[in-house]
Amino acid sequence: MAGAMSSILPGFLLGLSLILAIGAQNAFVLRQGLRRAHVLAVVLTCALSDAVLIAAGVAGFGWAVEAAPWIQPAFTWGGVAFLLAYGALSIRRAWTVDDGLLAAADGAGSLRGAVTTCLALTWLNPHVYLDTVVLLGSVATTVQRPALFGLGAVTASFVFFFALGYGARLLAPLFARPMAWRVLDGGVGVVMWALALKLAVSA
Repeated sequence: MAGAMSSILPGFLLGLSLILAIGAQNAFVLRQGLRRAHVLAVVLTCALSDAVLIAAGVAGFGWAVEAAPWIQPAFTWGGVAFLLAYGALSIRRAWTVDDGLLAAADGAGSLRGAVTTCLALTWLNPHVYLDTVVLLGSVATTVQRPALFGLGAVTASFVFFFALGYGARLLAPLFARPMAWRVLDGGVGVVMWALALKLAVSA
């Protein structure tokens, strides 16, 4: 058991550290959690996507990302375009919302739309490949049991996204006020545009 934990725990801690930062994906999960809109589908989409990418990295597919130079710029500019558009929608919501959680619940949107947005925020982010496939895959080669290391990272992803999605409802009393939604949506829009600028500059 101790031997297994010596591989699982480092994977869990590294995986958690890579997804803790506020980014486009996390901001979307937080907003869906606050709205209580398709939360299970959204958090499962995020966690399962991470699981696929981590498994690919542990299996040794990091070389594909490094060997195909067109992958990163293609996803970078696709991500820039998507982040700019999603940021604009968030800023627009910040100017128009006036009914707090009631308006948010009424505008929950479709399940397909939520999952599609979540997939785009995940798979169009070039950094997700560097973090999960390349970085985690590289570190996995240095531990005694790479599969258990990957399991630890996957577990961290599930724990984080479920905590973020379902824990967000604890903030519901605050977001009963329209101003709180305006601040959140405005902040999300700024984060999206900042990430788009960062991606464009690094391209």
